Amino acid sequence: MRRIIAGVLAGAAFLAFTPCLRAQQEFFTREDVIKYTPEWRGERFPDGRPKVPDDILDRMKNVTLEEAWATLRSAGFNHQYEDGWYSIHPDQVLVGRALTAVWMPGRPDIEKVIEEQGVQDHRKGGTNAWPVDMLQPRDVYVCDHFGLKKDGPSIGDNVGNAIYAKSGNGIVYDGAVRDINGLEELKDFTSFVRYYDPSHHFGMLATGARLNSTMVSINGPTRIGQALAMPGDVVLGRNGGVLFIPPQLAERVVKYSERTHLEDMFGHQRLREKKYTAGQIDAKWSPEIEADYHQWLKENEGHLPAPKSTIDEILNESKPPQ
Repeated sequence: MRRIIAGVLAGAAFLAFTPCLRAQQEFFTREDVIKYTPEWRGERFPDGRPKVPDDILDRMKNVTLEEAWATLRSAGFNHQYEDGWYSIHPDQVLVGRALTAVWMPGRPDIEKVIEEQGVQDHRKGGTNAWPVDMLQPRDVYVCDHFGLKKDGPSIGDNVGNAIYAKSGNGIVYDGAVRDINGLEELKDFTSFVRYYDPSHHFGMLATGARLNSTMVSINGPTRIGQALAMPGDVVLGRNGGVLFIPPQLAERVVKYSERTHLEDMFGHQRLREKKYTAGQIDAKWSPEIEADYHQWLKENEGHLPAPKSTIDEILNESKPPQ
């Protein structure tokens, strides 16, 4: 059974990390989000989500999955990757800040509580529109719809256009989408979903007995396959896989990637020039190669795929890390 820390409406209780049951008013509050992202020390959105700077997001687009995975693994984060997706615009890279949501199999009594609270909170439309209304530019809607396919799609071309208008970005959706042709027309709607299915979900009480999914969480911890995504995580999707990068590690990831790219550029150039052997470049660099690398950075600064701040850090180190 999925364990989900999910803020739910007053009067409902769901399983949390601990064995005890606790009811939370509505979905995750700002205070809840801050509580569960304690290692982030930077700016936050009004809903409490960590706001990783745009500059880091821009640089993240050049990071490979292997580079990001290595950094996360070294920091003890072993369950942040998921693959097996149907991709929309598979040749593009998805990067953004996660806004999360969780659905469960439909249950009318719980759905009634959620819909009534939504009216009190002045939410508009069906529950599938509620997280969409919260999206900010460069967000990625990350949703666990428990892999529901038939009668499961809560995202079609209308909701997709609304997501795109709010975020300018795509989605990571553990379920099915519909209207695939309309979604593919959105040029930057780079998305990772489980399936395409022409059916649609029945997620409100107005559909009566056909209620087949109920949204129980927004901005809470969310299971995506074998990964755990948190609100404010940096989403990196490319080459068929998705990584959820904790915000406190995002800058470390891009710096590691930039250093790797610079070292590869230098090493490949020197190999083509036959200045060093492959064995010398593949091994830990000698002081002479390190000095040559530093000089190469100085000579090529301004023409390298890394910001000046990263290059300066390397030049100020007596022994650049390998």
